[in-house]
Amino acid sequence: MTPGLYRTHPQQTTQRVAPNVTDDYERWYTEATPSNRMVLSLRSTIHTEIGWALDRLHRLCTNDQFILMTIPGLTNALFEWPEWYVREGHLESEKHSFFSLSAEADRKRRHAVEALFILRNSAMNEPNAHELANHWRTQPLIFNALHDLDPETDANTEFILNTIELFQAISLRIILPHPGSVDKSPLPTLLQIAGHSPNRSLIIAALTVLGQLFTQPSNVSRLEADSPALSASIRYLPLFIDKPLVEASLNYMYAHLSHAPMAKSFLHHPLMPSTLRVLVSLLLAEQVEEAVSLDITGPVRTVPATTTIVTPDHDLTKEELDRLLPMPEPTRCYEWMKSMFVAEPEGELTQVDFWNLYKDAFTPHVDRFPVLVASDVIKNVNIVFPQAQAMVLPGPPQRFVVRGVSRRKETQASQRFKCQWERNQCTASPFASAGELYDHLLQHVDALEDTHMPCLWSSCPIPPTPKSHLRPHILTHMSSSQPPAKHPSQDDTVTLSTDTDTYPLVDPTVRPPPLPRSTVVTYRRPIVDPPPTSLTALLIVRILFHTSFVATDLAPRPDRERFGFPGVVEDDEGEVMNEDYGNEVEGERRGRRAFVGVRSMMEGVRMRDEVLASWIAEMVDAAYDGLPQS
Repeated sequence: MTPGLYRTHPQQTTQRVAPNVTDDYERWYTEATPSNRMVLSLRSTIHTEIGWALDRLHRLCTNDQFILMTIPGLTNALFEWPEWYVREGHLESEKHSFFSLSAEADRKRRHAVEALFILRNSAMNEPNAHELANHWRTQPLIFNALHDLDPETDANTEFILNTIELFQAISLRIILPHPGSVDKSPLPTLLQIAGHSPNRSLIIAALTVLGQLFTQPSNVSRLEADSPALSASIRYLPLFIDKPLVEASLNYMYAHLSHAPMAKSFLHHPLMPSTLRVLVSLLLAEQVEEAVSLDITGPVRTVPATTTIVTPDHDLTKEELDRLLPMPEPTRCYEWMKSMFVAEPEGELTQVDFWNLYKDAFTPHVDRFPVLVASDVIKNVNIVFPQAQAMVLPGPPQRFVVRGVSRRKETQASQRFKCQWERNQCTASPFASAGELYDHLLQHVDALEDTHMPCLWSSCPIPPTPKSHLRPHILTHMSSSQPPAKHPSQDDTVTLSTDTDTYPLVDPTVRPPPLPRSTVVTYRRPIVDPPPTSLTALLIVRILFHTSFVATDLAPRPDRERFGFPGVVEDDEGEVMNEDYGNEVEGERRGRRAFVGVRSMMEGVRMRDEVLASWIAEMVDAAYDGLPQS
């Protein structure tokens, strides 16, 4: 028998008020009387009236002010069509799954789906959810629908989806029947949908309601370690782009693993390590960070850089020494001074340095060429340089100096355009330009007797080469006539190591490295709190961490290794406990290995909240400790 039989109601004597067209609805459609037109239309047998009432209710049920209990008889009227479909209406749809239904049967099925959809939408409002949760027809309708309807039939898909979503609104009050009970249970169908259905919407709805059911302590006993819903959650977890599906998978996984026995059992799951890696990857994928730069530069002393090339003091060349040695004294001393010093009014040398230069040059040859004593050498300065004089500067301490002269400097040309042919044995004087040096080198090349000769410039390693190739090669050893250009990145100042350093440096190769001019530390930090999916994933990781790193102490039991410690009772139960403990320890080891494997990934997880950040730090530190030795 189809629902909708007309039922009489006592006539009301109150005068009808004027129409209220607020929100385009007339007041008498929603007035709280048993003669409400929508209730009467739902209970009629006229399909057009039923369709009109359902259409009106579709628009009303999304309004927060729509309360079912304010219209007497409306809730019971909405239950009649869904109950009819669960009782008998679905049979014809499942029987003719390959063919379309008749117009009459399809119209009735639509009435049932639309009435259930109105109940589902109404349950989104808290007062309506409370009424439906306590209504005597709600739970039987849901349990019968999920038990009797085939979820794989396309005609039942929309009806089952609305049923499950209605179930979500009242699931916190539902206690599942015991496995040995004769009462119908929705659990097998929900697990089948979650684990095997190809319909995404059904999967999300089933995982959501299962997660809500298993948050009830009374329903935890129905959990199974190999639940199809857990397998489905693991399977859909990597689909980060599908937020609703990932959120439903995370919520169910959290409810499943919140039960300690299920968490310990999950450590033995073959997909546990990869699941942990996916959870950490989700944390990394959803964190929003910004780059932060912190300047920690200390005090730095800089001086302007000079482009002048510091040239060393002139030393006697072999040619000059050979020329000076045969000269008689004091002529040799005069010529030596002209070669080693220049007149400079502000110049100054100590008398000891002056004498040491003379002594180091000629004393090695004193057996053949006599040398002057120190006093004579110092006196000869006035003869060569009339403006110079030896003097004693008052102290303390007193200083004996020669003022008015300074050391002759090597010219830049002598450094850059000196011939180094014959492995630095060429006796030619330094040239004034690169062109003159090149012409001189060509003479060396032309003087070679063989057609194939190696390059004899200093330590050049080039093998024997034809003369025609050797001529352009020698250009690579020549310096440019212009000083080298400064690199664009080179600064105009020089950093000094200490406050006492001077520039130019005497020996830059031995100075301590100066402080860096700019020391900026760049790091990344989160700018927003993690989304709900990340928080749920972190809670799951936290559960697995505590389950893996929990300290389990086993009392000594008699075996061959412990030699029977005293106070131990030998019985069969002890052996079983040892076996259970061994499985538990092995699970903890697998969990610790998994955390060691994701340690580097977890180091990249950053949380804005200090408590959450401390969780991450604790898990990373524990993973660094590695696996236990025993």
